[in-house]
Amino acid sequence: MAKAKADQNTASDSDVRMVGARRSPSQERSQETVQRIFAAASRLLGRGVPLEDVTTGMIAGEAEVSVGALYRFFPDKQAIVDAIAARHLEDFQGLLIQGLMFAPPEDGPALLGAVIDAFVAFLDERPDFKTIAYGGRYVSSAAREGHSRPEGGLAGMVKGFLVDGLGIESTPELDLRLRIVTEAGDRLLAHALEQPTLEERDRVVGEMKKMLGGYFFAESEED
Repeated sequence: MAKAKADQNTASDSDVRMVGARRSPSQERSQETVQRIFAAASRLLGRGVPLEDVTTGMIAGEAEVSVGALYRFFPDKQAIVDAIAARHLEDFQGLLIQGLMFAPPEDGPALLGAVIDAFVAFLDERPDFKTIAYGGRYVSSAAREGHSRPEGGLAGMVKGFLVDGLGIESTPELDLRLRIVTEAGDRLLAHALEQPTLEERDRVVGEMKKMLGGYFFAESEED
């Protein structure tokens, strides 16, 4: 059941991969152009170039496509950034599903801790995504909203594991708690990533897991 729910959420994310784009690539050549644009923007951001300094002309030059070709699919650089973030989150969800299926968590706090640890490791492996998501908060508010809703995105996938895998009842209160944990966790993780050393970062992440787990599962533990 949990896998089915998680796969459903992943599929829905695939549908919004091109949110903000002018058009979705249908032909192989168009798809190749879009992939080159994504790769070029990711390389620029992965090198630490601030998004405010990146132009569509720079992205087109890095991708070796014309600016006109870029504008066929994307109205601006924000649409490109949001699409890249969506692709990374889709990749993360797929990896997380595999990990949780291989080693299912025993309870809610263990699930929450596993998700946070996996996400931190994923950010370390994807410097362009780390820059987009936390280096300057470059993902648009509309895109962040979509990923944090309990009925979709990563939050929705976590809810699926909680409900179908751990037997937690799906209620409006659960949705509210999940939304609060998602929003608070995003800000706490940003603070953790600002720490000067990995040791200090990991300490903040550890406290973050205890705090969020204590809040989210307090009622179930009392019961």
